[in-house]
Amino acid sequence: MKRNIVIATIAAATLVGGGTATAFALGGDDESSAAGKSSVQLKNDDSRVYDDRDDDDADDDAEDRADDARDRQDDARDDDRDDRDDAREDARDDRDDAREDAREARGDKAENAAEAKGAKVSAAEAVAAALKATPGTAVSADLDDENGGLIWDVDVLDKDARTWHSVQVDPGTGKVLGSHVERDDDGGAGDDAAEAARIAAALKGSSVTAGEAAKAAAAKGTVTSVDVEDDAARIGAWDVETTSANGTESHWNVDITTGKVTVDRFDD
Repeated sequence: MKRNIVIATIAAATLVGGGTATAFALGGDDESSAAGKSSVQLKNDDSRVYDDRDDDDADDDAEDRADDARDRQDDARDDDRDDRDDAREDARDDRDDAREDAREARGDKAENAAEAKGAKVSAAEAVAAALKATPGTAVSADLDDENGGLIWDVDVLDKDARTWHSVQVDPGTGKVLGSHVERDDDGGAGDDAAEAARIAAALKGSSVTAGEAAKAAAAKGTVTSVDVEDDAARIGAWDVETTSANGTESHWNVDITTGKVTVDRFDD
């Protein structure tokens, strides 16, 4: 005889946090048991835990973003301070450089003034003395400091326009101290000849000599240099440098045909 045994167990439990009782039914032998969905369902507390974790993660992300924002602000403030410090340091360096340049300029001016004052013999007189000792064409005269002493160094191109002579004249007495033939150590005779040809071309047709150019510019200050200008852009002029009583140097152009004195617009 087929025996049917039905055992029913009902358990009731009071769940913390709002849980309710759940009934379980078990079927016996030879009975198919259909596990249907219970009419009593527990509330899923795990979802609350997960939701809390999600909230915690969101809070952490917000804090991280806030920390990143604060870090960026701190970095920006540090960069601004560094930039201001660099700007102040650059400004101090510029002021120091300016003061140093001013001191050097005052020193240069003082030296220039002393040299100009020490030249009792004018540029024109030095040129005349050099030509008397070495006939030819004077192409330059410079008041130089050599071994602690001043001299007029006058370059003379001889009559065949091939050989350069450097003639030293005492700026205190006008006496010729010596002379020697100038040679280009690097280029040799070929370069010397080429330079002589350029100078001869620059002076071609001139009616104003180096001495006369020096005299023409003397009204502008003490002439400390006179040189024929063989630059292609300025052919046709003597380049004359003068020094004022306070040591300021100026450059002038003296036309080789008219003797007219104009400011050297090419002067740096």
